[in-house]
Order: sequence, then structure tokens, then C-alpha cells
Amino acid sequence: MPPNTTASTGQQPGKSGRKKGRRARLLVLVLVLAVVAGVAGGAYWSISTVRASFPQTKGSITIKGLSGPVDVKRDGYGIPQVYASSDEDLFMAQGFVQAQDRFWEMDVRRHMTSGRLSEMFGKGQVDNDEFLRTLGWDRIAKQEYDKTLSASTKKYLQAYAAGVNAYLDGKDGEDISLEYAALGFTNDYKPQKWTPVDSVAWLKAMAWDLRGNMQDEIDRALMTSRLGPKEIADLYPQYPYDRNKTIVQAGQYDEATKTFGPTGSASSAGSTAGGTAGTGTSSGTAGLQSQLSGLQEVLDDLPTAVGVNGNGIGSNSWVVGGKYTITGKPLLANDPHLSASLPSVWYQMGLHCRSVSSKCQYDVSGYTFAGMPGVVIGHNQNISWGMTNSGVDVTDLYLEKLSGDGYLYGGKTVPFTSREETIKVAGDSPKKIVVRETKDGMPLLSDRSDELVKVGRKATVDAAAPDRGDGYGIALRWTALDPGTTMDAVFAMDRAKDWTDFRAAATLFDVPSQNLIYADTENNIGYTLPGKIPTRTQGYDGSVPVPGWEPRSRWTGYIDDDELPYEYNPARGYIVTANQAVVDKAKYPYTLTTDWGYGARSQRITDLIQSKIDDGGKISTDDMRQMQLDNSSEIAKLLVPKLLKIDIDDKDVREAQELLEGWDYTQDADSAAAAYFNSVWRNILKLAFGNKLPKELRVEGQCLWVEKADTTGPVDEGESKVRECGERDADQAQPDGGDRWFEVVRSLMGDENNDWWQTPSSGTRPSADNRDELFRRAMIDARWELTAKLGKDIDTWNWGRLHRLFLKNQTLGTEGPGFLQYALNRGPWKLSGGEATVNASGWNAAGGYGVVWVPSMRMVVNLGDLDKSKWINLTGASGHAYNAHYTDQTDKWADGELLDWSFTDGAVDESTSDTLVLKP
Repeated sequence: MPPNTTASTGQQPGKSGRKKGRRARLLVLVLVLAVVAGVAGGAYWSISTVRASFPQTKGSITIKGLSGPVDVKRDGYGIPQVYASSDEDLFMAQGFVQAQDRFWEMDVRRHMTSGRLSEMFGKGQVDNDEFLRTLGWDRIAKQEYDKTLSASTKKYLQAYAAGVNAYLDGKDGEDISLEYAALGFTNDYKPQKWTPVDSVAWLKAMAWDLRGNMQDEIDRALMTSRLGPKEIADLYPQYPYDRNKTIVQAGQYDEATKTFGPTGSASSAGSTAGGTAGTGTSSGTAGLQSQLSGLQEVLDDLPTAVGVNGNGIGSNSWVVGGKYTITGKPLLANDPHLSASLPSVWYQMGLHCRSVSSKCQYDVSGYTFAGMPGVVIGHNQNISWGMTNSGVDVTDLYLEKLSGDGYLYGGKTVPFTSREETIKVAGDSPKKIVVRETKDGMPLLSDRSDELVKVGRKATVDAAAPDRGDGYGIALRWTALDPGTTMDAVFAMDRAKDWTDFRAAATLFDVPSQNLIYADTENNIGYTLPGKIPTRTQGYDGSVPVPGWEPRSRWTGYIDDDELPYEYNPARGYIVTANQAVVDKAKYPYTLTTDWGYGARSQRITDLIQSKIDDGGKISTDDMRQMQLDNSSEIAKLLVPKLLKIDIDDKDVREAQELLEGWDYTQDADSAAAAYFNSVWRNILKLAFGNKLPKELRVEGQCLWVEKADTTGPVDEGESKVRECGERDADQAQPDGGDRWFEVVRSLMGDENNDWWQTPSSGTRPSADNRDELFRRAMIDARWELTAKLGKDIDTWNWGRLHRLFLKNQTLGTEGPGFLQYALNRGPWKLSGGEATVNASGWNAAGGYGVVWVPSMRMVVNLGDLDKSKWINLTGASGHAYNAHYTDQTDKWADGELLDWSFTDGAVDESTSDTLVLKP
């Protein structure tokens, strides 16, 4: 899976003429492939070749191993609902059906999780494989399967694998997907059988992308090369507990019983078993700086699993109790924010036992991952649940002092545990590497970079580090590197009947730690924080790398399940989770993290719900949908009144400033004001902070296609566009513009002469010595930036021309031949929304305005009538390019629409378009 690179130029047709456009693209594809194939050796790809891998959705197929017939009913969007009479048949059929739609995606995923991408894509992926082998996801997954998972979970995983392999039986690569046929030009790779461990390992990849504050840990340490403690504190302000509400508001920790509950005695707030803001070591050594800078480059090159390499990840979920809904029963909404991928990371399906009993226990529908049995988010006949990333700190980086074949610990040299790994490389000779780990199972990440090894050996030693041996290395402690039980949790949630069952299931959900919200048909709502969350000694809070040679820097244990925060039926009648702080630090003794999301989205959702309640209204399913689409910019509400007070002499800049007059702060795709404001915001960040941050923090900006300055034509005209990459001085870092930066700027607003507001002149652009002068400069720079991008006539400006989504197939669609990128990729879509809004179509101010993460799906579950629930996926059910269901949900998703979500037998039958019977 090559890492994300440049955006594709593939065009997405409008709603009108979509079918005609699809047929035209198919014809072009066949012609192009025929020419290329002829050059490659005389093979001819026909329409039948392109369609060969499309799934059979009608009639019957015989599958060895089933105990009885299974019905697969697909609706008009190809979403399958599977009906069986035993658990094993149900999950075997799930494996077969997912492989029909998505096996290429599944195969690439398992090669990523096992560090075997080079087997498929050649030597360009060797560096990634080396790092992934060092993490050892598949090794840990095998330990989970062998030692920690329950017998029933193993049985389900085996049945799922049998279903996948039944699909593969007798098929060549081109029978499975177009990508295999294309890969055959240069590679003789053949898919292997699926194993239960392949399914478990995907949870490790998901956990990696949702790993929490590791990037902040690196950044804070790198900042010390140029910034002092006060300046760093300016850039990491405290969570605004007084303004943005936490998830848990009514519960409290009871110091006497060591439990968390809705009632309890006042805890000794601040008796931090988790530590304070101490660093444990000086972060200014040349060794640590160089090691972390090199590590950052390695991390940036890794392919993503579900996120953007740990950056910018958020999600929304909330539940409203029946007291405030039209139905009188709870409504539950969820939209996880993940990297945009094609196909979507999510796969929609239903898993139904014809009769729920001890032999067949499941009646569940929702979202799962292709390659993994069960349902991850959704509802069964009794309960519904959703997830957002909790962001709790489950990773620590350790600076290790190396000596010979060991590392210093407690004044002694301790040998590493080593293993040799062989990486097979398509078209090249294998490569062997040695992976070294400490006694705690911490892999030495720095071994994976020649530069890190070299620098580590030459590292300068300061007073905080023992002067001994061969240099430094960086090791990782991470909860996901221990065998866990998350796969058990998935099945337990799928069959949970009530809050007690759900809470018990949550205790098994150890990695990644997620905010879990809950609702049931008996009118109960709840929240619980699960996860394996470490405790640390006083002086170590996980905010910066720590000295590995100090025994007291090691984790002391994990927070007990009974001590983790939760809420059940709070008096306010609703619960909101959107990556904000879980609980007020004054009410909880453990440090869960030092790096929460700052609550811009969560408080906006809270305000929307509360305003509806205060007005005496009842909330409907469509109200929940409309809240998901809220585009209001919290930072615009703060800055625009200030921007409008600034005197502007230049008439062109004044013309742009006038766009902000009367603007309601909503970032609709057709809004010129939103385009201009976001450019001003980006330039404020660049001017105030960009030239003051260490260059090691530099994040490469993505490339996107924008219209030429001299055209106002429609965006679908390819000849009117030019490719633009995020521009930046090579020695300058730039903030990403997320809600932490909202809080940074908010905290500095009252200090108009703060040094952060100073910036030098540039060409004809004036310098700034205070806040308003810098704002004026940002407005000037934004005017001419958008003139270059969108043209001089501001009547043609709109946010959607800057803020667009390209969907790229995550393998050959990123680094494959141009004709394959055209065949596999789709876009652009002009999107509303923005960074840290509820409708979180995220963009990174360090690299432009293009969309880099999205609401990867949206759902609203109606516990009063499950058949009136609604859902949508980013793309479609199919992973096959030119299948009707490849991106058939994307237009509706972009427009904020939701599809009907049938659940009961009668509703599913009514919505069924195709029925396939799997026979034993």
C-alpha cells in the first residue's frame, strides 16, 4: 500500500448523466487497457475482464462447510443482509460476501499489518515493511489468537476465514479484482488463503492510527530546540473546562472505594497517580532532537490504516434520551472522522439469525471492516452503540542509552531481545533485518533508519543522560503491543441485550480506547470509557519522551475497569462525545492524557441540542442529521468581529473584507466569505507561528488541483486546472489549524502586543508589531492568495473550489501508472464544512485547503423504530472499479443525505433487490 501522495485528476460527473458517464469511462478504460496490454505482451483486456470480478448476487452458490442454506439479500445499493441458522454459518457467509466485494482491499490490509507490502508492490515498500515488522502487529495478533481470545471468538474467526477461502477457491487474480490483473503486468503475485490472524491484526492497524498523543509528544520535545517553556505552554494551552463541557459531567471518583460512579465522595483531586506535567529528562539533547526528527520522517512515510498517521483524527457521537425526542425513545448519532479512502474503510451489512437462540445468537446491523467478522458500530434488536476516539495516552517514547548489544537500565547494561525478519520483495532479492526489543517488549524504532542509528551513535550527551557507550535509540511502549481481547469485545457488544451486558463487553475493548455511547429500546442512554490505560509514577505524565535508563519512568500498571469514567441516564437527558476531555481533572485522580481535543465540536453539538430543548422542541431523526451537517466555524465567530474593525486602504483587500460583513460563519461550499476567512485564518497561523517553530516540525503539504487564476469555468473542466502543492519556506513549520490552534489564538487575543503577533515584512507586504497589524497583513496575503487560486473577481469565489475531496484507491491509485489512477480514482467533490466543525471535512493549513479527512460514515439510530434509522457510507459496498456500487453513495454523502436502513425481516424484504442463496 504505497503511502498517500498527490491527488488524482480523475473527474466525478454530476448527478445528471451519471450512468452515461460511467459507461463512457468504462469504454475508455477498456480501450486504454487494451493498448497497454498490447504493448506489454499482446494480452487483450475486454469488458468481460473488467466485469469478471464483480460478485454474483443472484441465484445460488454451493459452499463446502456450511451446515445449512444462507440467504444474502442486497438492497439497491448492494448492501448485504445475511440470514443463517447458526453462528458459524453466519460468519462464514460474512467472510464469503465481504471477499466478493472487497478482497483486494482485504489482501492489501493484511500485507500492511504483517509488514509484507513488498511482496505485492516491490522494493519501494521495503522501508515501510521494515518499520511494520519492527512493530510486529501480526506477531501480537497471533499471540492474541493463541492465548487470550475466547474459544467462541476463535470459532467465529475460523468460520469467517473459511468463507473467505471458499470465495478464493479456484480463482485467478483477474477473477478477484481488476487490480490483480494490473499487478500481473509486472508481478506474478498470487493471493494466499485467509487466516484468522489476518482478521485480528487489522485491529492493531486501527489502533495505530488512533494511538493518541505520540505526535504531540514528539513535537513538544522538538520545540525545545527553539522555544522556551513559556512559549511551548502558549502552544499547548490547558483544556477550557469552564467553557467546553466534558463528556462525563455527573459522575465522580470515590477515593474510598476506588471506583467511579454517578455518586460518590469528593476525591482528592490532583493526587495524581498518573503524574504531573514533569518531563523526567531534559529534552534538549542533540541525541534526542536528532532521533525524534528522524523518527518523524519515518512516521510520515507510513501508509495509513484508518486515519492520517495519527494526526487530525476526530469523530462525533451523541445520544438524546426519549424525554426530548419525537418518538419518546432515544436517538443515537455517530460519524467517525477518518482519512478519505476508496473504497471506504467501512463496510455496511446486517447479520441475522433466522431465530435467535443459543445456537444462533446474533441479530445485528451496522458498520464493520472488510476482513473482520462481526459488526463494530451499529445496533441489534435491543441496543445501539457508537464510538469516537478517546485520545487517552497509551503510548510513550523512551530515549534509550545504548551500549554494545544492550541498553542501560537501572545502572546496568541489559541485553536486547532480538529476532531476525526476512522481507520478500517482488522482483528483487529478499532483505533481512534484526528487530531489537527491551525487556518490556518495547521495539527499538530507531533501528529502522540508517540516519537514526548514525546520529544515535554520535549523540551529544548532556547532564541528564549517563555518559556511557554507543549513543541513543528510541523505543516505543504501547498498549497494543500486548495481547488483548478487543475481538472478543466486538462479538460481546453485537449480542448485548442491555446496559449491564454492554458494560461487560466494554471491559474487553482494550485497544484502541474509544468513547462508547449507548442507547436501548427500554429508553436508557449511557457512556463508558473502556481501554487498557497505563498509570505512571509522579513526575511522568506521558507528555514528552522519557529516559529509558530510569526504572521509575516505566509504567506502574493500568487503571482498573471500575475506576474508569462512565455515565448512565444523566439528568440532562443527553450525552455528547466529540474527542473532548472525558472528565474534569479536578474530579479524577488519574491523568488520562495531556492532549485532549479542545472541545470546539463537542460544545457546538451540546449547544445545538440544548437550544432545541430550551425552545421546548422535540428532536427528530432529521434534526440529528441536520446537526451532523452543521458548518459553523467557532474560530470565525471569534476573529471576524476583530477583522471587520481593521482599517484597510487597498480597495481590492477591502472588497474581500466586505465578504465577511453579515456572514453567519457557516462554511457552505458556495460561500465566498468562507473561502476568504479560511485563507485569512491560514495566513494568520503562518505569520504568527510559521517562522517561529522549529523546521523539524514541518509537515509536508498535500497537493491538490485548483482552477487557474484566469478562469472562472466549472471545476470539472480538466483543462482549466493546475496542480498546486502546499507552499512553504523550507526552514519553516506551519500549524495544521485544528482546534488546538483555535485555543492558542483565543488565549493570545487579549495580549495585543505579544511577541507571537510580530512578523517581518516580505517584499511589498508590511511587517507587523502587534495583533491587529498581523491581522491586516493576513487579510492582504489572503486576498492575493485567492486571487492567484480563484481569480481576481471575488464574485466567482467559493469555498468548494478550494475545499474539495478526491477519492483515491489506496494502492495502485496513489503510485500506480497514470491510466490506472484514472481508472481507480474518483473526484473531485466540492464540500461544505471544515476543520473542527461538526461537519468535519478536515483540511490541513500546513498544506492547502484540500480535504484530508472526512466523516467516514454517518448514522442516526432510532430506538423507537429501528427500521426508521438512517445511514450512509463515504463510497459504496463494492471495491470493484466500475461496479455500480463503487461510489454510488458518495453524491448523497456529499449532499448530507442519509439512506433508509432496513432491519426487521419485513423491511429488509421490501428493500431487497437481489437475493443469493449459499448452499452447503
